[in-house]
Amino acid sequence: MTSGTSHAHGPRMEFAKAAPEVYKAMVSLDTAARKGVDPALAELVRTRASQLNHCAFCIDMHTKDARAAGESEERLYLLNAWEEAGDLYTEKEQAALALTEAVTVLTDDFVPDEVYERAAKHFEEQELAQVIALIFTINAWNRIGVTTRMTPGAYKPADH
Repeated sequence: MTSGTSHAHGPRMEFAKAAPEVYKAMVSLDTAARKGVDPALAELVRTRASQLNHCAFCIDMHTKDARAAGESEERLYLLNAWEEAGDLYTEKEQAALALTEAVTVLTDDFVPDEVYERAAKHFEEQELAQVIALIFTINAWNRIGVTTRMTPGAYKPADH
């Protein structure tokens, strides 16, 4: 958000109805990206990317999904400060979160070698590829949610 203005208002779009083939492809991509990734880790990655992208709908959805899967309130509350949370997150989770931040907020350094190598230490190549897919997929969903002004609140984990 810039200059203190809210982007939550303005024209809304039901993306699934407006672009049904793209939406269906996104759902298929999402399903493929999740394969073989620990569901708890997946929700941490999705929530963290959604925080960085300011996607309220996706933050709401993925924190609810995380809670439904047994995630603790403490870990959800501290996710946006995971680096300062000591050993609350495993080294593998921390590596995935660092990768999530690097891929989500591409800087001039792109994804730094040390971030990639840290993740590669904790994930076999196939699982790492799935985590990368999960990260770019949630980033795509975030961009859909933010652009089409999807509003949080109504989502329930059983809906998904």
